Amino acid sequence: MNSKSILITGCSSGIGLCSAHALKQKGYRVFATARKEEDVKKLQSQGFESILLDVNHSASIKHAIKQIVELTDGTLDALFNNAGYMQTGAIEDITRDIERAQFETNVFGPMELIRLVLPIMRKQGYGRIIQNSSILGIITLPFYGAYNASKFALEGFSNTLRQELWGTNIHVSIINPGPIKTHLRETAFQIYQKTIDHQKSHLFTKEYKKMEQIYFASEEKTKLAQKPDAVVKKLIHALESSRPRAHYYVGYPAILLAFLRRILPDCALDWMLRKAR
Repeated sequence: MNSKSILITGCSSGIGLCSAHALKQKGYRVFATARKEEDVKKLQSQGFESILLDVNHSASIKHAIKQIVELTDGTLDALFNNAGYMQTGAIEDITRDIERAQFETNVFGPMELIRLVLPIMRKQGYGRIIQNSSILGIITLPFYGAYNASKFALEGFSNTLRQELWGTNIHVSIINPGPIKTHLRETAFQIYQKTIDHQKSHLFTKEYKKMEQIYFASEEKTKLAQKPDAVVKKLIHALESSRPRAHYYVGYPAILLAFLRRILPDCALDWMLRKAR
């Protein structure tokens, strides 16, 4: 029996790398992709069929899919859209170019990948598409506007796709992690330093200092943060269950906030989130 195949984006570290290792151990044929040559070589040294794939560039996406199709004789069982990053900063301090870059990685890349793998999955009569979103695709926080908007867009696209694929045996699931111990914050801080002139932001100087002291702290402050394998458990269920869920919330904060989003009016939720920052 042939092993199931899966394409995972963003495998250089964190959730993507953890997922690749776990699924490989379970017998999946894992195509672990990354956007840098050095990361691809590192993954190959770990025994993965690793391919260069930068979700920001159509040519890279198309070339990666072409390679996978050639290697699998035209099949692909699953796609895990994991690659992404977080842009922070007040909406008044970000530019259109910053917003565009956030959407290229977090939204447009996954959308294009899905459009390329869907004909493969329709031809074979089955498939699984799993999106790595965030609890910030369900609720919003101030100073995460670009990231919030990208994850809300991914949610809307994925929900629509699930409706359009009803009855096809191609299932779409969304994973919504809360705090996870990865390099997301470290990378977000580097991007924040390059893109946001926080020292000249007269409106939000205090808020940025608070963000730097709490969210961007070098050590993980919250005891509620999960390890990446908490996401992997949900991913495996989405891949292997005969009835995969539409949404998987990872960690107590995500579960609680998703519940509060359903029951609280906007003004009450806004108040609670302001107090929790």
